[in-house]
Amino acid sequence: QVQVVESGGGLVQAGDSLRLSCAVSGRNLRSDAMGWFRQVTGKEREFVSAIRWSEGSTYYADSVKGRFTISRNSENTVVLQMNSLKPEDTGVYYCAVAYQGDYCSVGIECFVAMASFDYWGRGTQVTVSS
Repeated sequence: QVQVVESGGGLVQAGDSLRLSCAVSGRNLRSDAMGWFRQVTGKEREFVSAIRWSEGSTYYADSVKGRFTISRNSENTVVLQMNSLKPEDTGVYYCAVAYQGDYCSVGIECFVAMASFDYWGRGTQVTVSS
């Protein structure tokens, strides 16, 4: 059974930092990609960042580029370091796994759609006050 579990969310002030973690069990991520999405109530879930697990390329939404960093933390864990947080970063952050995602040759277009991902966590709340 593949499980995806996010952690690290919380309530912070604008300008603060948070470090989100996502642990995957039940699958070897060698050929996959992992990504982060976020969602505000009443809005579509939007792409935040992704990483090809073995090849190592990283991708970011324009809204977070330069502030967020995605990286592998272990054989089965990805982290999202979020700095200089803004109120518009508020939302539920979801971690997801894309089977065979490391082989997609297009680039960021491989990962911006929810349909590219096969397993999802339940989410962790991030709230940024002004």
